[in-house]
Amino acid sequence: LEMTYNVLEDGSFRPDLPFFGGKKILRDKPKKGDWEGDANKAVIDKLVECGALIARGRITHSYPHSWRSKAPVIYRNTPQWFVSIDKPCGGDDTYGKTIRERALTSIDKLVKWTPPSGRNRLYSMIEARPDWVLSRQRAWGVPLTCFTKKGARPDDPDFLLRNDAVNARIKQAFDAEGADCWYEEGAKERFLAGIVDPDAYEQVFDVLDVWFDSGSTHAFVLRDRPDGAPDGIADLYLEGTDQHRGWFHSSMLEACGTIGRAPYRGVMTCGFTLDDKGMKMSKSLGNIIAPEKVIRQYGADILRLWVAQVDYTADQRIGDEILKGVADSYRRLRNTLRFILGSLGDFTADRRVAPADMGELERWVLHRLAELDHQVREGYRNLDFQAVWQAVFTFATVDLSSFYFDIRKDALYCDADGQGARLAALTVLDLLHERLTTWLAPILTFTMEEVWLERHPGDDSSVHLQDFPVTPADWLDEPLAAKWEAVRRARRVVTAALEVARRDKVIGASLEAAPVVHVRDPELLDALKSVDFADICITSDVTLTADPIPAEAFRLPEIEGIGVVFEKAEGQKCQRCWKILPDVGTHSHPGTCARCDAALG
Repeated sequence: LEMTYNVLEDGSFRPDLPFFGGKKILRDKPKKGDWEGDANKAVIDKLVECGALIARGRITHSYPHSWRSKAPVIYRNTPQWFVSIDKPCGGDDTYGKTIRERALTSIDKLVKWTPPSGRNRLYSMIEARPDWVLSRQRAWGVPLTCFTKKGARPDDPDFLLRNDAVNARIKQAFDAEGADCWYEEGAKERFLAGIVDPDAYEQVFDVLDVWFDSGSTHAFVLRDRPDGAPDGIADLYLEGTDQHRGWFHSSMLEACGTIGRAPYRGVMTCGFTLDDKGMKMSKSLGNIIAPEKVIRQYGADILRLWVAQVDYTADQRIGDEILKGVADSYRRLRNTLRFILGSLGDFTADRRVAPADMGELERWVLHRLAELDHQVREGYRNLDFQAVWQAVFTFATVDLSSFYFDIRKDALYCDADGQGARLAALTVLDLLHERLTTWLAPILTFTMEEVWLERHPGDDSSVHLQDFPVTPADWLDEPLAAKWEAVRRARRVVTAALEVARRDKVIGASLEAAPVVHVRDPELLDALKSVDFADICITSDVTLTADPIPAEAFRLPEIEGIGVVFEKAEGQKCQRCWKILPDVGTHSHPGTCARCDAALG
């Protein structure tokens, strides 16, 4: 059947339509909540007249309404402008001859999708989609800039004016004055006079689909400008999951028609932000979490950290309790950084010692830095910010604050300034400062700038001007890491035993203890004897033995072969390092142990 257009823009049947011409389908304004016009009655009456009406009655059913005005909406046939996606479109045919072929090839061969499911969504949409409707009938928008021949049908070859001189004149005017020149009085004569007869053509006042506007951004942002991309292709498009039907989609179609391929190399898709109960945010529900409020209450970095912590590929929740948890994580990391800054003081890079001159504990930290360097780079490369944050945060709070810093506080506070262990620890802290600040700068931009400037002040100094430091491959030491994993497991048994003594008020601090540690595994015993296990356990002394584990010894069920018998340290408390040692009080400086006496000079 021939396509007809029976309903006009005002919702009435066209005047020349037999029987129903001029009848209104909907009223201009509702009457007692009823929008029904006089067209329905006219149609029913005609069916009755013809004997074609089987039954009549009223039913309640869902009906499309405008979300803004709440008025009912009519679907009607209208003439529109289309882009065919299955006809050869010319240009670069490397990835196909039609828009659809080029788009599907680009999706599979030219674009990295994060998460990978984004590929399936866009592929299935483009694979099954119809031609693209370009035109809209709006009071605003970018005009199509077309002229059609009066009296010609859309399928006539001369229906659309195709004239290079006219197009050049339109382009020149748009470049100089903008799109509004299309709507100025006399525009048709201005663009056509002297080239073709203006009276022979109609000016088209349809506007472009706004998705065509957004789909063209790659052209005017990345192409034909000195600060654009060399090839006009974006490295990454980033938006919400709804943009598979929107911006990602229209950009793909537009670029495949103009440059023959996808306008981007990567697409990263985010989920939607919900409240802390998993509900969609809405003004009517009063559950909107405004970013400005979060920034005023917690600071911009807390909001950025929340983003880094969540799985952005799915819908994510935000609320006061969630933000309090984020703020607590931030506080713990900040404490780690504060310790580093407080310990480094005026330490400079020229005082660093080589890894070969460091003790095992420092070289273990360097090993962990080398492992993290790979994880951080790989995480950022894969846009996995959650993995980057989790790896660095766990390292900073567990490996550093709860282990390395806890052990090395003694050397940093009590060793002589130029002593080897202290210099090695300061060197490691300097390397930690350099890496933690640069690694986390993309996430905690303001905090890392503050921490960086504490060590490197100056108007031209910024952590955001630094590349990630190159981490030497020889810092990796798997045998050393395996040894220290075993040492840390043994330490857990000792610290748990001391916690029992502290809870029972036998001791107040771990330095009051000198435990006896029974170790069944000879290899582990040798490993523990090769390090200063008393320092590692933060006790004044420790005895390591292969003797059978006594029945009364403390054990941890998950760590077999180690038992701890608590003993109190013997001697007096050093007033400087607080260790309880037999030699305290026998040196030139009263109340000190041998090490502290030497450090005091």
